[in-house]
Amino acid sequence: MGGVAIALLPWTVYLSITLPPKHESAHWDVVWPGLDVGIALAVALTVYGLVRLSTNLPIFAAIAGTLLLCDAWFDTLTSQPGNELAWAAVEALVAELPLAAFCFWIAFDAEAVAVARRFVGASVPSGGGEPTG
Repeated sequence: MGGVAIALLPWTVYLSITLPPKHESAHWDVVWPGLDVGIALAVALTVYGLVRLSTNLPIFAAIAGTLLLCDAWFDTLTSQPGNELAWAAVEALVAELPLAAFCFWIAFDAEAVAVARRFVGASVPSGGGEPTG
C-alpha cells in the first residue's frame, strides 16, 4: 500500500501536466444518475445500520460520506461558470459536505452513536423489544 501511495505522486503530476482541459464523455447521462443511486443506497444502508444497530454501521457511513464528498467535488468542478457553478457550490456547502461530515462522525464514533440510539430507543415506549441486527 505504501508503494502505491508513493507511486501515485508522480502519476498525479504527470496527469496534471498531460491531460487536456476538456473531455467529452459518451456516458455522461449514466454517470451522474448512477452516482446518485449509489449515494441513495449508501445513505439508506447507513439509516438501516442506525435503526438495526448493525455492526456494519461504520462501513455504511464511511461509504456514504465518501460518495457525498465525491459528488460535491465532481458537481462543483464539472459545472459551467455562472448559475450552474453557484448552485453546485450551494448544494455542496449546504447539503453534501455537512451530510458527509455527519456520516464520517457516525463512522468514526459508531459506538457512541449506538449508545445514544439505544438511549433514545429506551425512552420511547413502543411496546416492542429493542432492535437487533
